[in-house]
Amino acid sequence: QVQLVESGGGLVQAGGSLRLSCAASGSIFSINVMGWYRQAPGKQRDLVAEITSGGGTNYADSVKGRFTISRDNARVFLQMNNLKPEDTAVYYCTFAWGTSRYWGQGTQVTVSS
Repeated sequence: QVQLVESGGGLVQAGGSLRLSCAASGSIFSINVMGWYRQAPGKQRDLVAEITSGGGTNYADSVKGRFTISRDNARVFLQMNNLKPEDTAVYYCTFAWGTSRYWGQGTQVTVSS
């Protein structure tokens, strides 16, 4: 089992920045993917960014050029710059290997206009 704890969410004005952090613990497999998804009320949970244990990254088109994902072993970070109101959502950290996927509890990000 893997436990994930997120932090760093909050309220920010449009154009501002936030950095999300997530720490994984438990039965960590060395080859894995960690990332961030987000979900707004009444909408689906969608991929924001992900990063493999080898350092490869993938971003949603809506955040390219504004967000940067990075990791340090079992810790993953999301630097969010030039935030927009449409970025408002609950952000979930995720850890996946093989056919298993684990989720954090979520952290709220609210961007005001």
